[in-house]
Amino acid sequence: MNLTGFQDRLAIVTGAAGGIGQAIVAALHAAGARVVATDMPEALEQAGVADAENLVWRPLDVRDGASDALVAEAEARFGPLMLGVHAAGIVSTLPLLDSPAEEWDRVMGINAGGVFNVATAFGRAMRRHGKGGAIVVVGSNAAGIPRMNMGVYAASKAAATMLTRCLGLELAQHGIRCNIVAPGSTLTPMQTGMWQDGNGAARVIAGDGPSFRTGIPLGKLASPEDIAASVMYLLSEQAGHVTMADIYVDGGATLRA
Repeated sequence: MNLTGFQDRLAIVTGAAGGIGQAIVAALHAAGARVVATDMPEALEQAGVADAENLVWRPLDVRDGASDALVAEAEARFGPLMLGVHAAGIVSTLPLLDSPAEEWDRVMGINAGGVFNVATAFGRAMRRHGKGGAIVVVGSNAAGIPRMNMGVYAASKAAATMLTRCLGLELAQHGIRCNIVAPGSTLTPMQTGMWQDGNGAARVIAGDGPSFRTGIPLGKLASPEDIAASVMYLLSEQAGHVTMADIYVDGGATLRA
């Protein structure tokens, strides 16, 4: 199936310097979209990104109120916003009883508050221009299954998921679709940063009974491109009747769709 609906359309991506974010940016740019890619300044510097034709990189902290201004700048350059992807997020691996209030505020501020700030800015712009549009939030399969020592992270992703679905309900009357892609373990720096040795991938694939974590039935980690492909489908015209969906892309790890 040839996905359509990208040529010369403005797409904004947050968390764009991360592994999944960069794969999404590359896929959108290759499909002909005009892409404004954003991330924290230090992440942009570390990734060594550079502008290209129809691709510009801009700093954005999703916790502050700059999302509307960023959207306005992007629209002034590339036309009305039609495609929005929110991929910014952080992980937390502390047990709940050992998590200080500051950790809760930090993770919720980025993973849930960031979705509120960014996705609503996308929605306001799309409602204003009246041409419809599609918003995809990159969540996590942890939003739908309890995880040992990841309670703060799981709660933040569950909040982000329901926020996105409620936004989709509000925006449906304007022809704006809002969906979630929920990755499982994906080969990114966020994932490998949690490994203690070179056997991390094997342990994740096999699962861990004492921590009540199933393995991955497909027997492999996702690649960033696997996640980007699902995002691209949900943004495309071929998904024109799909909204408020929560698609798990985890190789079957959570034993649910």
